[in-house]
Amino acid sequence: MDMPMTTHFADSSTGLVLALPKGRILKELAPFLARAGIIPASDFTDEDSRRLRFPTNDAALDVVRVRPFDVATFVAHGAAHVGVCGADVLMEYDTDQIYAPLDLGIGRCRVSVAEQVATAGREDWRAWSRIAVATKYPNIARRHFAARGIQAEVVHLNGAMELAPSLGLSRVIVDLVQTGSTLKANGLVETEVIAHVTSRLIVNRTALKTRPEEITAFVDRFRAAMEQSA
Repeated sequence: MDMPMTTHFADSSTGLVLALPKGRILKELAPFLARAGIIPASDFTDEDSRRLRFPTNDAALDVVRVRPFDVATFVAHGAAHVGVCGADVLMEYDTDQIYAPLDLGIGRCRVSVAEQVATAGREDWRAWSRIAVATKYPNIARRHFAARGIQAEVVHLNGAMELAPSLGLSRVIVDLVQTGSTLKANGLVETEVIAHVTSRLIVNRTALKTRPEEITAFVDRFRAAMEQSA
């Protein structure tokens, strides 16, 4: 998905905004933030909290809690100056507005191709000219299959990809896999790993140019936190 190049920043006298993903990664990230000396408001990790923007112990830093895919959007458009998102999100979006200086080594999983156990190995779809793929990663899927000379007919779903093969929507799915238990529970098997994924610290390139000292100092805090956990 291409992103517009326009960025919209608040006045440079305002503090930095850090965009963080809801869900599993946020739980892994909480102790990492503490090592970086960043302590958000107490309800930050409460998934039932309706608040989306939180102050921190640093008066010059607020955090916003958004959906994982939206972190890159907030940072690319300049609504947030820095963020944390999975490499899968960076692979899916096509933008030169984001710089990813650090691999945080958390949120380990993979983007994989999976199909029904009942059909796996019975036909070699790799020899086909086209294939129906259910996924929330249309760009990753198209690039992956195009590299094999296959046209991916993408069924774009935001969830419940595992249902698509059994209900005739697609032959295979491309999805994020951590343990594989959800695939197994729905009669699917992982047949190919497209990419291994970890979470990255990302920075808006315009912010890096206009506020280099602040952004560099922020990146250094995260780098120090990584060294503490090594």
